[in-house]
Amino acid sequence: MYSNYEMNLAGRTLTVEIGKVAELADGSCILRYGDTVILATVCASKEPKQGIDFFPLSVDYEEKSYAVGKIPGGFIKREGRPSERAVLTSRLIDRPIRPLFPKGYRNDVQVITKVLSVDQDCNPDIVAMIGSSIALSISSVPFQGPTGSVSVGVVDGELVLNPNREQRENSKMYLVVSGTKDAIMMVEAAAEEVSEEVMTEAIMYAHEEIKNIVSFIEDIAKKEGKEKQEYTLFKVDEEIEKQVWEFAEEKMLQAIKTPEKLERQENIDKVKAEVLAHFEEKYGEEFEGIKKGVSESVGMIIKKQVRMMITKEGIRPDNRGLEEIRPIWSEIAVLPRTHGSALFTRGQTQALTIATLGALGDVQILDGLDEKEEKRYMHHYNFPPFSTGEARFLRGPGRREIGHGALAEKALEPMIPSKEEFPYAIRLVSEILSSNGSSSMASVCGSTLSLMDAGVPLKKMVSGIAMGLIKEDDSVAVLSDIQGMEDFLGDMDFKVAGTKDGITAIQMDMKIHGIDRDIIKKALNQAKDGRMFIMGKMQETITAPKEDLSPYAPRIIQMIIDTDKIRDVIGPGGKVITKIIEETGVKMDIENDGRVFITAEDLESGNKAKAMVENIVKEPEVGEVYKGKVTRLMKFGAFIEILPGKEGLVHISNIAHERIEKVEDVLKVGDAVDVKLMEIDEQGRINLSIKALIKK
Repeated sequence: MYSNYEMNLAGRTLTVEIGKVAELADGSCILRYGDTVILATVCASKEPKQGIDFFPLSVDYEEKSYAVGKIPGGFIKREGRPSERAVLTSRLIDRPIRPLFPKGYRNDVQVITKVLSVDQDCNPDIVAMIGSSIALSISSVPFQGPTGSVSVGVVDGELVLNPNREQRENSKMYLVVSGTKDAIMMVEAAAEEVSEEVMTEAIMYAHEEIKNIVSFIEDIAKKEGKEKQEYTLFKVDEEIEKQVWEFAEEKMLQAIKTPEKLERQENIDKVKAEVLAHFEEKYGEEFEGIKKGVSESVGMIIKKQVRMMITKEGIRPDNRGLEEIRPIWSEIAVLPRTHGSALFTRGQTQALTIATLGALGDVQILDGLDEKEEKRYMHHYNFPPFSTGEARFLRGPGRREIGHGALAEKALEPMIPSKEEFPYAIRLVSEILSSNGSSSMASVCGSTLSLMDAGVPLKKMVSGIAMGLIKEDDSVAVLSDIQGMEDFLGDMDFKVAGTKDGITAIQMDMKIHGIDRDIIKKALNQAKDGRMFIMGKMQETITAPKEDLSPYAPRIIQMIIDTDKIRDVIGPGGKVITKIIEETGVKMDIENDGRVFITAEDLESGNKAKAMVENIVKEPEVGEVYKGKVTRLMKFGAFIEILPGKEGLVHISNIAHERIEKVEDVLKVGDAVDVKLMEIDEQGRINLSIKALIKK
């Protein structure tokens, strides 16, 4: 049976079609918003997955080139690995729905959204997020939503819901918010120094529309929803749990209070081993049947004790206060041959960030569902296993690494100088050398220091901090600069980056059923205090970008030529520009507006290439003296090339003061001669003279 539902969302109609396609999926729907069309599906296993202690949810957002009328580039005309945007959108869908499943639910759940058509005024990511929530709500999966999602921009000082393409390009902020009727579940933002007050208002403005979306989905679920599946939650035997608590509570508390991460983990592991040994001896052959319950109980003790320490005593596992920042130190120019480098350390989290400057031809070309564009500033984040003291296979960057890299990239992007001010491609790489929480924000701080070390004229310094939340009954604690244990056992991960004048990036994820306005406001204001403290520590290392580039960085010379001369510089089949590059060893990039960028290893070769270009585009002038080259001999005179591609004639009578019988008696092809330009006639022919430069 086919059903159709509609709601007005930010001035456009959102249409939901159910029962038309993908009938064998547990839940499926097609959404239309403008000309954007998304298919969202959900499937789940009937039985829980054995031998795991986590919820096996997978979320995939698939981009298809046909959605924008393109055929994939490259030799293989088929979509391959997901683009960076697709990975980031998968994370946007995943993050708000993951906390909304029953604790202990272990059934496989797979959410797939396919982009079937794209209207650039109606971002497909928001539509996919809403579609996933609808598919889950009408399926038999025990989803405790629904959630709604919207985007918000700021145009001419006004908040705009689901901004269109033009509005997004002119907006000081692009904010994505997801939540339930009662609370905010997820926030992602890129901004141009927006204040904490504006950010709070934008989030709450988004939540008002989210409530309408949730009501719309609830109405659909009432009519279309399947009966929720019966499922078995993993639950620890109450008697076993009680015995573990009695045996391990005090011992574990002492282990947790160890300030240093590795030593603390070692002490916790010792207590775990002691607990397992005790219960194995006590229960003998029956131990295998309760082993998992014993381990789960130990984990519950750790979580409960850490949370009670923080909310009741105001003390954190490393003995810090709630707003206290870990010790910070940093240094720059740590790598001698790179263009810029910095080491930023906060507690036991450490990031080594390297800046590399390149020619504009080194920019990344993005050819996805948007129009083809160039990405001049890039940030890549690497998280090797040794950073957490683990041994595991090295693989390519995962979703987490791509997400963290994109967040740090967004944080600094508004402060990167324009191409006109600084005509370089810029790549940053953050190598996480040690991680005990907040590594993405360490990469933000390291990136700022590295760029300043490289001599990139950053507009302002950017710092970042990760905030946490512990909510126990009526007690609420907002934590500054969370470490790994607080992130793992806490209720929120709220990363905030910005300058002294405002926020440039936010990423917030929840592990509970959302937070309200008061907590958001407190977290943002507390984060600002933390960011300013961290920035002060960074300024102890460097206060302004270096005036000179590294001697190993390329030098770029910028010049402007007449657009009609571009073809002369390039030459037939690229012959002329290739000759310049081969003779000077430079890289050259020419833009349609006549800007020429010459990238050279040293100024000498750069200036040589510049002179060659100037000669090509230079117009001959009457009265000027040129050093020319004989190209052809005729009975009536000789043709001399005075500028690349520009020849003039020296008549036989203008070669010397005395009479010359034959031109070849005086000149031969290839001779270098000085000539004076005497005339450019009405037909553009150039008349030269050698004798005008010779005294009688």
